[in-house]
Amino acid sequence: MWVSTKAQYGLRALIEIGRHDGAPVPLKDVSERQGISQHYLEQIASNLRRAGFIRSIRGAHGGYRLARPAAEINAYDVVTAMEGSIAPVSCVEDEHACDSQNVCGTQGLWQRVDSALRDVLGSTTLADLIVESEVQQHARLVQLEPVFTRA
Repeated sequence: MWVSTKAQYGLRALIEIGRHDGAPVPLKDVSERQGISQHYLEQIASNLRRAGFIRSIRGAHGGYRLARPAAEINAYDVVTAMEGSIAPVSCVEDEHACDSQNVCGTQGLWQRVDSALRDVLGSTTLADLIVESEVQQHARLVQLEPVFTRA
């Protein structure tokens, strides 16, 4: 399975928005922090808004904020909202899509792959990803700090 940049950027945008504790975040800020084209991010935000993950706040201090708590949004829902199906092969989602079903020795493998993807993405919440990103950012900052020694 190949996850498109749209789904990857959608998750990154949600993490960035979710890190601001409900304060509206302008897409320009998300674009700059995440290195994503603002034009592309506007398209992604539109999809995220339609899927019910974010809502827009108008005005001078407007932007986007999560439409529900980060703990209630899982990666599976985001990826499928952005991608559609995540099935690794068509026969996993539609058993009638394959003419080789009776002779295929790989269908069980693809079903296990599909199940593992759904389990991992479904059990990972946006809150988990926010914490993970903050830990990674902290680790990078600690590595960059100059080390002072006493003479």
